[in-house]
Amino acid sequence: MKIIAFEVEDWERQTFESLQGEHRIEFVADPLTLENAGTYAEVEVVCPFIHSDLSANVLKHFGRLRLIATRSTGFDHIDLGHCKEKGITVCNVPVYGDNTVAEHVFALLLAISHKMIAAVDRTRRGDFSLKGLQGFDLFGKTLGVIGTGSIGRSVIEIAKGFRMKVVASDVRPDEETASRLGFRYVGMDELLASSDIITLHVPSNEHTRNMISHDQFAKMKEGVVLINTARGDIVDIKALARAIGEGKVAAAGLDVLPEEGGIREEAELLRSVYDRKHDLETMLLNHILLRLRNVIITPHSAFNTREAVERILSTTVSNIASFSRGELENVVSGKGGRE
Repeated sequence: MKIIAFEVEDWERQTFESLQGEHRIEFVADPLTLENAGTYAEVEVVCPFIHSDLSANVLKHFGRLRLIATRSTGFDHIDLGHCKEKGITVCNVPVYGDNTVAEHVFALLLAISHKMIAAVDRTRRGDFSLKGLQGFDLFGKTLGVIGTGSIGRSVIEIAKGFRMKVVASDVRPDEETASRLGFRYVGMDELLASSDIITLHVPSNEHTRNMISHDQFAKMKEGVVLINTARGDIVDIKALARAIGEGKVAAAGLDVLPEEGGIREEAELLRSVYDRKHDLETMLLNHILLRLRNVIITPHSAFNTREAVERILSTTVSNIASFSRGELENVVSGKGGRE
């Protein structure tokens, strides 16, 4: 098969070597976009990462495409309807960095609770005063975990090490795990009202989009801290900006934003098509949040440790090799998929 892997760094290529020979594989450092799609129209397998565009407008350029092997757990960047219509199989990497993302949650939370960024910036300027740097303990605080899949459970395990109280909400409660790890499942309203810190670990879909909006913020404690390492569109960005402005949310740690891809493409603002592709109001709010002292934003990098990326690459290569043998693995759309 002819395979093309997008957004691949030089050091990552070695993992794909087992596919060479039997297959022809090409590496591209840039993401797949509408502008470059036509260049690769003859490939049978596309291996993208999270910044590639796999909308129907892009995928229609690939007349021979049989497999999309995304190097991510999420697949909301792929038009599954188009893939189903065209008989294109989609595979993902369901598990690769449970502990990795969970550790990033606490990196954000500790940076907030100890005002680390302000403290480091101040001392670099030679200012060793403590004024305005008082933080808060995690010990004894109530952590609300929305979504108790593999990442959510890893977050809970770390929280227990900090001796935090944990409440959780999930559409499929796992009471055995709750008993083992020592947390309680509660209704969403109770979680919102009782949590000092709320962290989100649900996928992006029609049920979770803007699941945290004005009504949910209104039910939260005054001075709550919000952490989001899941997907940007889970939180209504306008409602978040308002909640921060009113003091309902004391601080936020965000690894994801809605329209985050648009922020990377600001030069595109000069193009007449841009305002049809992106919500400019959302992008403006993103920029406002980027400049707030009580908001910490990282560039969708919670997954990005050497170990986690190696697991992603290994699973992706296995997905492609299995597909070539007719033995499907980790299929989310297509024969044997989890549609």
